[in-house]
Amino acid sequence: MVSVPVSASGFKPPSKTKNTRMKTKLAILLLLTSFGLQAAPGTKTYPLKTCLVSGNTLGSMGDPVTKVYDGQEIKFCCKPCVKKFEANQAKYLAKLSR
Repeated sequence: MVSVPVSASGFKPPSKTKNTRMKTKLAILLLLTSFGLQAAPGTKTYPLKTCLVSGNTLGSMGDPVTKVYDGQEIKFCCKPCVKKFEANQAKYLAKLSR
């Protein structure tokens, strides 16, 4: 059995195996965020180039926020629009069906 030295504070450095697993998880996370997460299969894509709530062009307020509601992808120009949508979903979803 190999003993690992422990400092006076009781800190024991993580093993190389734990470091490798952590690096692998980080690499996977970075890949997912850099390529963007795709909606689940069967989800209807968002057909508009504008925010369903404000009417602003997507991307005009930074990166669009994407959510899925009942199998329909919805894109918003900003986080405050998500809250407005969630307060009255029927009103905004009616705009999609036109």
